[in-house]
Amino acid sequence: MKLMLSLVIGLTTTTSAVAAQVVHPAKIAAAEASGAIFDRKEVIVAGEGAKQTKDVITLMTGDKLFESGMYKAGPSHKEFKDKDYGVDEFMLFVSGSVTLTSVDGQVTTLGPGDAVTVPAEWRGTWDTKGYTKYYVIRSRGKPLE
Repeated sequence: MKLMLSLVIGLTTTTSAVAAQVVHPAKIAAAEASGAIFDRKEVIVAGEGAKQTKDVITLMTGDKLFESGMYKAGPSHKEFKDKDYGVDEFMLFVSGSVTLTSVDGQVTTLGPGDAVTVPAEWRGTWDTKGYTKYYVIRSRGKPLE
């Protein structure tokens, strides 16, 4: 009887440990991508007015080196001339536009339906009047916040 009870307890513990490790695909439904995703309770809002950003992280790995989701931003100008971009990022733009100007002067303009991958070593400027994008970010060692 003790052996049987030990086996059942052991099986229950093992099953619970496996259940705790179950992960699921992170889906963004087409209907949400048109804007409703930013109504989710887990949306991260920063700034105010035209400078406000909204970020919905749909997946963050346990080691915090990989993240995906949707991001919405108003007008901004960011400079990465004296430091690298810092992460590898794939972006697919849903609305708005972004102009990336590399330090050598090459201009890359992106709008709805355009995709781009920016390597961690990229340097230049980022200009926008506002945009919404899907994104996937990979850090090369420093955990994402």
